[in-house]
Formats: sequence, C-alpha cells, structure tokens
Amino acid sequence: MVGNIKINLWLGFIGFLITFFASIENNLWTTSLFRGVLGFALWFFLAFVLRFVLGILANPASATSNKPSSPTSSGNESTSVSADDPNRGSQFDVVTPDQDQELSDLLTPKPTDTVEKDSFAPLNPPKLVSTKQQDPEEMAKAVRHLTQK
Repeated sequence: MVGNIKINLWLGFIGFLITFFASIENNLWTTSLFRGVLGFALWFFLAFVLRFVLGILANPASATSNKPSSPTSSGNESTSVSADDPNRGSQFDVVTPDQDQELSDLLTPKPTDTVEKDSFAPLNPPKLVSTKQQDPEEMAKAVRHLTQK
C-alpha cells in the first residue's frame, strides 16, 4: 500500500468535518456528531481502498511476482506458456485476414449495364374508410349524453 495510516486519519478527519458542518445547520449537535463519526469511518475506509488501488497501480510487477511458479513437467514443453507465467497475457497478437480483393472490388466502378434501374415508387397506404354520414341530431344527442356524465 502507498503511504501510511496518517493518510487515512487525515482523510477521515476531513470527512468528519465536512459531514459535521454540513449537517449542523439542520440537525441537533448530537445528530450532527453521530453523522460526522459515520463520515469519518466512511472516509477512513475509502482511504484504505484508495491506498490499495494506488499501490497496485504503482507497482503491478510485484503483485504478479509473488505467485509461486511451478516447473514444467518435461523439457520439450518450453515453448508452451505455463499457467503461472508472469508474462502471460501481456501481449495481444492478432492477425487480420487479407482483404485486398474485397477492397479492390469496392474501389473499382461497376458497369452501368448491370445496375438494376428500379424507379422510385412512393408508399401508397390504403385510405381509411369512413362510415355513412351521421345525422347531425344523432351526433348532438351523443355529445349531450357524453357531457352529462
């Protein structure tokens, strides 16, 4: 881990102060004190997590070198990668297939004879069919009936 316990204590104290002064305006001093202590504990714990992550990021080689390495069973397997090899996964080797023919097909112009000449046809949706003309008196009765409810 990076640093020492003083970092955790200082960050916890800062968390206590922020939490205490943020809640003292709207709460009793005992409630604010309790919330400040909870803020201290939370920031203290987060400082441990932060130190741990920074320790791993600062020296990733020491984290992998602590693993015990097992010897291979035979000498002719030296080309294969063992499961405990510290360099395993450090390189990513990918070969893409050759696509020169597809690329040249895309770049060469095609003759206009082979292109299908479909003309544009707009979409003609079916029209809605309306019912027979309603009697205006019947419609007025329906509106009166709906407005009375």
